[in-house]
Parts: sequence; C-alpha cells; structure tokens
Amino acid sequence: MAYVARPYRQVHRRKSRTVYVGKVPVGGDHPITVQSMTNTLTSDVAATVAQIRALEIAGADIVRVSCPDEASSAALKEIVKEVTVPIVADIHFHYKRGVEAAMNGAACLRINPGNIGSADRVKEVIKAAKDNNCSIRIGVNAGSLEKDLLEQYGEPCPEAMVASAQRHIQILEDHDFFNFKISCKASDVFLAVAAYQQLAEACDYPLHVGVTEAGGLRTGTIKSSIGIGSLLWAGIGDTIRVSLSADPVEEIKVGFDILKSLGLRHRGVNVIACPSCARQQFDVIETVRVLEDRLAHITTPLTVSVIGCVVNGPGEALMTDIGFTGGGRGTHQVYIGGQPAHRLQNEDIVQHLVDLVEKKAAAIEKERAEKGTAV
Repeated sequence: MAYVARPYRQVHRRKSRTVYVGKVPVGGDHPITVQSMTNTLTSDVAATVAQIRALEIAGADIVRVSCPDEASSAALKEIVKEVTVPIVADIHFHYKRGVEAAMNGAACLRINPGNIGSADRVKEVIKAAKDNNCSIRIGVNAGSLEKDLLEQYGEPCPEAMVASAQRHIQILEDHDFFNFKISCKASDVFLAVAAYQQLAEACDYPLHVGVTEAGGLRTGTIKSSIGIGSLLWAGIGDTIRVSLSADPVEEIKVGFDILKSLGLRHRGVNVIACPSCARQQFDVIETVRVLEDRLAHITTPLTVSVIGCVVNGPGEALMTDIGFTGGGRGTHQVYIGGQPAHRLQNEDIVQHLVDLVEKKAAAIEKERAEKGTAV
C-alpha cells in the first residue's frame, strides 16, 4: 500500500535556499538528508573508511569527519577516494586545516568563520572553499559561544545563539560567499528548539538541525526525537544529525525513523507492532525483535503490521503492505495489500514474513527500474 500524504499529516517545510554538499542537495524542496560523524582517528584511513562504508550501507547521505591536525586533513585525500558519500571536514580554530581539507577533497567545511583568526585567514579559507567547490556549515553551539556574547546576554540563550549565527553569516556574505548552511545546536532540548525557531525566522539559508550531545542510545534517541521531531513538524530543518554516544550507524537508523514517523522520507521497512498483552496469540515482542533484524537490509519503503490478536490486527492490516494478526489455536491471518491472503501456523512466522517482504520489495524495485524511477 502506497503512503498517502493526507492533509492532516502533511508537514509544510520552511522555504530555504539550496546548497550542495558534493552532489547532495540540501534545502529547497529536496529530501531532508540524514548524516552522522565518524569517531575513528581520521588519520587512520582504513578504520575511517570502514566506518564510513558502514554508514553508507545504513543510508547516510553525508558523513562528517574531524580534522584536528595536519595528518587528519591529509588523510582526506585517500578517504574520499574510497567512499561514495560526500565528506564534511570538521574544523575548529586552525584555518590551515580548513584550507587543506578543501584542497584534499572535502565537500563541505564545518567551521565558524569568526573563530579562525584574522580577516586574511578567513579570506583564505573562503577562497579555498570557492576554488574547490566546497560548501560551508556555520556550526553554532551553546557550549562554545563567543565570550562577548556570553557577557552581553549573561548565559547561552536563543538570542545569543542566533546573534552568533548572524555574525558568521555576515562574514561569509561580506566575502561574496553564499554556499552555506547553518546549525544552532544545544544539549538542552528547549534551548535548541527555541534557537532554531528564531534562526528560521531570521534567514532563508538551509538549516542543519540536531540536539547536540544528546546522550546514550536510549536517552539520546528520546531527546533527539523530541527536539528534531518538533522542529521538523514545524517545517524547520533541511538536514539532520542525531548525536548519540553510540555506534554512529545507530544515528542514521534513528534519523530515518524520525523522518518516517513524520512522513517526510521513507526508507526501509516500517514495522507497526502492538506492545502485546494477555490476548496475544504468539510471542509478539520476540517476533518483532527478530523480524526487524532480519529486514534491516531492505531499503524499499514498505509497511508491515504485526499485531497479537484480532482486536486491532485487521484494522491495522488495512493500512499496511503486509499484515499479520494473531488468531486462535496457533493459526494466524496474513494480509497482503490490506486484504486477507492466507493463514499461517506459529513456527513459520518470521521466515514467512521475511519472504513476503523480500518478494514485495523486489517487485517494487523491478517496476521502478522498468519505469526509470529507481531511488
């Protein structure tokens, strides 16, 4: 069953300019991109490439790597040859790292122009970005605001963060550079959301949204879902990064789940499942756990419902591509395209559903390829 964007669940995105990170468009009417950051030593080319490839498989559109020293920026030349996603070089303070990263293949520089020294140094970094078709991300963070802004506002607050962003915007515009996006992050959900709301009103540049330093897998996912989800629901955000103290691949998974939940982007299988109760006719929790793992390789957008009994099962199945509802005496109902298809015994549940999903996904991809609309 194809997703239908009914009026009550449509998100109306803020209008923004479009910039490019390599060949990936960010902003405008383009899909909201999902990105992450490596945590390997960038100078360790093999380890960094391996992690980037894992992120690519998970669906990452953009990957950022830190360049704290010359060895790291030099390694970019080899790294970009081995991966397909565009690479953002994370630069702090040292302007030479920005110049080197742009020359060595970075598609974007994450940098605050006001933090890298004299006007001549800023001019040199911007020239390197222009010469190498490299975009820039202004990266404002509540934890590293300029001292004069902290003195003026008394503490990190939305107004101080937006003032910082506008200061850096002005520097780039004064140098006739407009190929940039902006982030305005905080670890506090309320502060981050308020800052982005004000920034969205103040400019039309693409916004990279996220709740920084959100925490571990569970707590960080919750904070990010609330913060990023609130902004996206309000139409704010052109690219997202979920910041987790966990395997970076988890950031990509959570990012796509947030977008799927809001109907903004569809990648992979969306499993709708009940929490289970005494009415369940099979082990719902274990079935869903194994099923989600077995379906992780599917990238085709599909919905699957797994419901333990007939109270909500048939209704949920009406709205999914493949539905499974628990029935009496160990015999359960399978739905295809919202319609009852056949019944199934307990022991075959996971494998049978995997087979159905793979078959459906293959048919969809074949049809797309024949029509020339493959994603």
